[in-house]
Amino acid sequence: MAVKIRLARMGSKKRPYYRIVAADARCPRDGRFLERVGTYDPHGETVVINEARISYWQGVGAHPTITVARLLRKARKATAVAAKP
Repeated sequence: MAVKIRLARMGSKKRPYYRIVAADARCPRDGRFLERVGTYDPHGETVVINEARISYWQGVGAHPTITVARLLRKARKATAVAAKP
């Protein structure tokens, strides 16, 4: 089974809100997923991730999509900046 870390669209019309999920690549975008590992709100530009679970899924072979990879870099960079004294 090929697993991808990708976005699943939630929210109402013209007010999207995304879940970052680990899902089988053959399942539809908003369909069944294996685990929710974070959220992304494009209106507030907020990204919340569960770093431990993303590391786990990448360790077992899951690949993030291009958009999710960009969001992960952004979230990790923000965490590193916040951690600096």
